[in-house]
Amino acid sequence: MVAITLPDGSRREFPGPVTVAEVAASIGTGLAKAALGGRIGSGADARLVDTSYRIEADERLAIVTDKDADGLELIRHSTAHLLAYAVKELFPEAQVTIGPVIDNGFFYDFSYKRPFTPEDLAAIEARMTELARKDEKVGRRVLPRDEAAAYFKSLGEHYKAEIIASIPAGEDVSLYREGGFEDLCRGPHVPSTGKLKHFKLMKLAGAYWRGDHRNEMLQRIYGTAWASKDDLQQYLTRLEEAEKRDHRKLGRELDLFHLDEHAPGLVFWHPKGWTVWQQVEQYMRAIYRDNGYHEVKGPQILDQGLWEKTGHWDKYRENMFVTESEKRDYALKPMNCPGHILIYKQGIKSYRDLPLRYGEFGQCHRNEPTGGLHGIMRVRGFTQDDGHIFCTEDQILPECDAYTALLKRVYADFGFSEILYKVATRPEKRIGADELWDKAEDALMQSLRNSGCEFQVSPGDGAFYGPKIEYTLKDALGREWQCGTMQVDFSLPERLGAEYVAEDGARHAPVMLHRAILGSLERFIGILIEQHAGALPTWLAPVQAVVLNITDAQADYAAEIAKTLSKQGVRAVTDLRNEKITYKIREHSMQKAPFILVVGDKERASGAVAVRARGNQDLGAMPLEAFIQKITGDIASKA
Repeated sequence: MVAITLPDGSRREFPGPVTVAEVAASIGTGLAKAALGGRIGSGADARLVDTSYRIEADERLAIVTDKDADGLELIRHSTAHLLAYAVKELFPEAQVTIGPVIDNGFFYDFSYKRPFTPEDLAAIEARMTELARKDEKVGRRVLPRDEAAAYFKSLGEHYKAEIIASIPAGEDVSLYREGGFEDLCRGPHVPSTGKLKHFKLMKLAGAYWRGDHRNEMLQRIYGTAWASKDDLQQYLTRLEEAEKRDHRKLGRELDLFHLDEHAPGLVFWHPKGWTVWQQVEQYMRAIYRDNGYHEVKGPQILDQGLWEKTGHWDKYRENMFVTESEKRDYALKPMNCPGHILIYKQGIKSYRDLPLRYGEFGQCHRNEPTGGLHGIMRVRGFTQDDGHIFCTEDQILPECDAYTALLKRVYADFGFSEILYKVATRPEKRIGADELWDKAEDALMQSLRNSGCEFQVSPGDGAFYGPKIEYTLKDALGREWQCGTMQVDFSLPERLGAEYVAEDGARHAPVMLHRAILGSLERFIGILIEQHAGALPTWLAPVQAVVLNITDAQADYAAEIAKTLSKQGVRAVTDLRNEKITYKIREHSMQKAPFILVVGDKERASGAVAVRARGNQDLGAMPLEAFIQKITGDIASKA
């Protein structure tokens, strides 16, 4: 007798071993038809299984359908296999490699003699649809490792054989078959291809085998899959909107910055883009000043030995730019923390000096792979609004509380109202005693509770020197951007010999809190551009007001208005070209200027301006002083 406990607490008994599909059928034909898999067990021990999985003993079971998050995972995983199946049908010589689920979809990497084309992509998607309609059963079998490797070699699938060879000897591996295609996979999968109905192939890209640039460049096909037609359409609509907001596209159109093959992963800021940068930096500089931070500046290049002492060399060597001078090895800094410790060590520090807060707009370099670069969001040279707080153990909690409150205010000023909180705990490879990790993790979690913030725990995702809070912004399209961090570090200050004199005269290593609100300024500005679709709030806009004359007769008056606005701290320009006023209005509207001021003979005679606000809002004529009051009010309030 096998007893199955369902999520509602009810029990069903069966005379012997029973499959997930059979349990679903015993509940009802509708559930049997909808079942995609099962979730065995509960809590952290729960695991996904196929509907064909046989339950041999009493167990807890939840039937997984397309209404569950796990169901969507199964759909996407299985659609990746359907993609590989279709590719092998159309291009038999192609070799399949790996095809994981990713956010909102999946990808699969292939080795093939020529590049796939957009026409190939359309043909592959059409074949996927045909194969799905066949509703072929997806079956699983298990082979010993060596037998599985030999099998894939016989098929000419050398990449699969190489993957299997990395599995420990003596272990079994599972294979999944649908129709004429069989793939190496742990599973689970949907019971048949007919469950895969709502998918679309999105794009082609290159990817090195195993992520190593020394290996062959493979062809990666990205796709998306959803539980319903409406879900798929909504996703595609969001993508269309995201494309309109793409910071790379808007960066060109608004003349903010450009990227150049002569400096891959580095940004060339144009005057208007640098104006935006300066608004962000000066805003953060005021945040430093008003919240007890001392701004510092460290060198770009530091001795390799320092990075070895801190442990960064072992962890980040592959991502560090290195150089040599006079037979001495150096590295461009990928982060600012060691430099701040060296600044702290200058002179004796007392407990009365703590907490001591350092802030730096520190330029860092990381040797990111070319395939990982993405506009100004992922670059090789970036500037962080980096800060480090040196404090005692007793000061950790109040410092973290104050930081979260500050971060909320900053994000609100930039137009973000929804923040997600996650505590990343100790990784397997780390430095420092477990009791110190206990203290650090407890402090971060308690600080979020004190701040009234609900949070998730991300086990094992902390830095090697300490746990961290990750602050993630949700933008206007519902996308998530992890920006801010707060990390508690008991280890690095001690490793580099940082100390303070305690009240009893003894010397102790301070605790170091690593924190950043915006993170990379380049990335944050890219996020801002996309959040606001290029229409930056007035206080951030590179040009806040444009003054247009209707004829040459108002040119001097338009210039005088711009000069007056500039004296009031408004970034104002004129457009005095001999063009139709409708043309000039349209052009500056496309440049997303917050305010367009039109002046004709009537406005010149009355000392007024005709005001058009962004979004084609006609605010009518008003005295210049009234407009100055309005725009300076918008700037001050960060409206």
